Amino acid sequence: MISSSLFIVFFLVALAILFRTRNSFNLKTELWKWLMRPILILIIGVIISLVNPFSLERVDAGHIGLKVNLTGNERGVSDYVYKTGWVVFNEWTEKLYEFPTYQQHIDYNIQTVITKGGFNADIKPSFNYALIPTTVGDMFQNLRLPIKEVEQGWLKTAIVGSVNDVANKWAVDSIFNNREQFESAIVVECNKRISKWFNVSQLRTNITPPPALQSAIEAKTKALQEVQVAENQKQVAIAEAMRKIAIARGDSAKMVIEAAGEAEAIRRKQLTLSSLYIEYLKIQKWDGKNPTTVLGKEGSTIISVK
Repeated sequence: MISSSLFIVFFLVALAILFRTRNSFNLKTELWKWLMRPILILIIGVIISLVNPFSLERVDAGHIGLKVNLTGNERGVSDYVYKTGWVVFNEWTEKLYEFPTYQQHIDYNIQTVITKGGFNADIKPSFNYALIPTTVGDMFQNLRLPIKEVEQGWLKTAIVGSVNDVANKWAVDSIFNNREQFESAIVVECNKRISKWFNVSQLRTNITPPPALQSAIEAKTKALQEVQVAENQKQVAIAEAMRKIAIARGDSAKMVIEAAGEAEAIRRKQLTLSSLYIEYLKIQKWDGKNPTTVLGKEGSTIISVK
């Protein structure tokens, strides 16, 4: 501030005068006389610094300054100048506003909106916004407010109104099943309303349904999950039955093949077993001894060997 700088300058000048003249008088006889001069200069400097109307302020990086004229018939609405860096202005007739040109984040308090069908739902919007630098002056002409008041007034009304209007077109269960699409639709609607001065992105409604409706949604979701589980179990049972049928068919085919093989072997053996071949087998197994026996009194020992 220039007023503070002037005060310091006058104070230093008074001290310099005091030290410069400290050896040119007799402290015992003329102390008060020589002290009055720097004290008077100091008092005058304080008065000037207090009534000085000029100030020096710096517009921070990432901001755009708006120096507004407070005098005239239009009360400054039609007279403003964009400023950057250090700015000197008259506090009596001018005012300097700063507006950020980079992304700002906002979290609003809980609001209530109405969904399709008349259900109430609570939202707590959070989003990022950016001012369009070339339209800052036009925004100030229309709203005449610093940016923080705009955030909590005009911008808040636009955001909450957009959420409410979009929610009126969505059934409550569709909102929670398709939240990403729901919030994307809100961003589109918001930018339609505020694109003259702002750009909104990364909006989250943080919407919550009323307790009764939330219970109904959870019950519906649980039922759908149970149906899916039952369908999965059905498919598993069908697959297991088909596996068992395949195994049974394989075992049956194996038994048929084995039985057919045994029957064929027997048939082939029967074809090769003649009476002559049977006698040959008997002779092959005979050890050359006649059988012995004990006969009775009338018995005969003649054995017919053919």
